[in-house]
Amino acid sequence: MAFHRYLRGRRPALVCLCLLACGALGFASCARADNPGYDRPGIGFTPVVLGAGQVTLEQGLLDASRDRRNGASMSLYSADSLLRLGLGGPLELQLGGSPYNRLMVSGAGNHYASHGRGDSSVGLKFALPATGSAFSWGLLGNVELTDGARDFRNDRPQYLFGAQCNLQLDARNSLGAYLQDVRAGGRDDTELAVSDNLTLTPALTAYAEAGLLHVPQRGAGSLLGGGLAWQPTANLQFDAGLDRGLGGAAPQWQVNLGASIFFGR
Repeated sequence: MAFHRYLRGRRPALVCLCLLACGALGFASCARADNPGYDRPGIGFTPVVLGAGQVTLEQGLLDASRDRRNGASMSLYSADSLLRLGLGGPLELQLGGSPYNRLMVSGAGNHYASHGRGDSSVGLKFALPATGSAFSWGLLGNVELTDGARDFRNDRPQYLFGAQCNLQLDARNSLGAYLQDVRAGGRDDTELAVSDNLTLTPALTAYAEAGLLHVPQRGAGSLLGGGLAWQPTANLQFDAGLDRGLGGAAPQWQVNLGASIFFGR
């Protein structure tokens, strides 16, 4: 069952959406307008940390992946959560998890379905304060534990290290590059991704991304995709993204729908 562990490591919907929307409206009066941005959507993260005492909740409403291996079709549906806490200076604490997952396997004489909670993670992001330069960068490290349900937990803790670099070309367009290594049991999963982000309106942003990855015992793979992020208010964002595997170790499809709230302080 190694398939679902790889997919889940990648980053009821209506109830979550309502709670997030209500939370944003309820905290609008106390949230500050200087939102530094969200780590959702897409591969990588924003190379900016929250200010001291600021809080952001980023919630996947539907994070789904589909692949086919050894004649069997495998689909994973999850609701990934990320809580970001500003520590002050260049540091940000991140607490993650997936409270709900559902795995379905069918074909090749194998029919199986399971659901349960995924593993928890704790991480630390480092990013220097903005200096007015068009170039920015950040580092992220976290450890994913083995406390999830049987079908949704790792065999051993996973240690992630990621580096993100962004270049602001002009007021509307920016480029990004992300490098990630996940180590577990003496083996390394690596990924390199590049992205282009375009501001369509003050509230709507589009992005395109391409990634190369290498998974132990499965080899290399590649994917291509993109999506949209919509911010109806300064402290609320909805996002949607789709990635298509182009071959190799990459899953056939990845779909992401989510919402994020910036609470300020």
